[in-house]
Amino acid sequence: MTIPRLRGAFAPGTKPAAQNELLVLLPSLGTTMSLWDGTVEGLRAATPGDSLRILRIDLPGHGSSQAVTEPFTIAELADAVLGVVDEAGGGAFHLAGLSLGGAIALELAISHPERVKSLALFCTGSKIGTAEGWEQRAAAVRASGTASLVTGSAERWFAPGFLEQRPLSSAARSLTTLIDIDDESYARCNEALAAFDRTSSLGSLRAPVLVVSGEHDVVTTPDAMQALTERIPNGYHSTIAGTAHLAALEDPDAAARLLTTHLRASACTAEPASASASASEGGQAAHDQGMRVRREVLGDAHVDRAVAGTTAETAPFQDFITRYAWGEIWARDELSRRERSIATLASLVTGSHEAEIRMHVRAALTNGLSRAEIAEVILHTALYAGLPPANGALGIARGVFAELDAEADAEASGAPEGPGTAPEPSPNEGAERG
Repeated sequence: MTIPRLRGAFAPGTKPAAQNELLVLLPSLGTTMSLWDGTVEGLRAATPGDSLRILRIDLPGHGSSQAVTEPFTIAELADAVLGVVDEAGGGAFHLAGLSLGGAIALELAISHPERVKSLALFCTGSKIGTAEGWEQRAAAVRASGTASLVTGSAERWFAPGFLEQRPLSSAARSLTTLIDIDDESYARCNEALAAFDRTSSLGSLRAPVLVVSGEHDVVTTPDAMQALTERIPNGYHSTIAGTAHLAALEDPDAAARLLTTHLRASACTAEPASASASASEGGQAAHDQGMRVRREVLGDAHVDRAVAGTTAETAPFQDFITRYAWGEIWARDELSRRERSIATLASLVTGSHEAEIRMHVRAALTNGLSRAEIAEVILHTALYAGLPPANGALGIARGVFAELDAEADAEASGAPEGPGTAPEPSPNEGAERG
């Protein structure tokens, strides 16, 4: 076995180098670093002040990386990635990979945890496919070349109808790129995947982990990605609608938004270096549980907006509510989530906390209350809290119901939401209460 020689493209930040975070992006089998072009543009647009340094790295025999003839493992590919990072300045970094790139990223985070600040896994797994399937594909490529894979790759990589709607897109051009990839290097990558299985090691991950699936992916399905997430101590899962296996290539804007939120959240939840190991682990466990419950009750979209709006001033408050409101109180078994929603709505109506009522009307629906039951809770609260706050709360609930109906109509028709149909963010979203 040998460590391949990889090459990458480095985009420096605008601040002094020591002040720039480094993000490393790894592509999928059969593609090059250009897979991330749109995502990089989105990251630059979304985080101009963060001035990320971004390093994209090609796989063996793909793009700018030299071809190979000797076998290698995923662990050796991870070491090869570290070699490129060290040439670019070294240190700890944020890491994201798609498919084979995700497997390499996962291996690197497990085997070199001190180097990885955060991890994003796109359409990948701790074990992908079967050894027999990868070995058969390696044999097919050696016999007929990568050109023989174009039709099958088009079906796996992209959502139904995507290529027909965008025949001149960068996604369509990626199929041409596939033909140019070195056949033997591609086959060796298949054989490395055949031997890869890190499922038993997922519990050792300590970096924050974003897991991303494509809605129509038949290779690493959303259900498989959710199962992967549930094995990761500090992981959360999001699905990019309307995409398949190359989700970041099909919808780079969505990929950039998810990565931006993930990077900011990772910075906000970093433990102080002086904290003891036991306090750090206990606090992280509470935060992890809180983030899981918070997403289950409020939804990924709401939490992503709240985290994305976090600033240095609001970060301690975000951490506080995630640990204590969601990680402790909402996670207790003495009341069901349905019962907690009733108690929360009654408390918010009593206090006239209108910004939070909107959020918790949606949460109550998620937790099993019907619209009629929500109205009944508000009516009952009016008896004890007074008519004006209850009347205001009922108006807010009515507005939320109308938004949900508009969203459902837009989804059914396949049309984008029109003006006024998308929910307005809470004024407190960056420092949201429980």
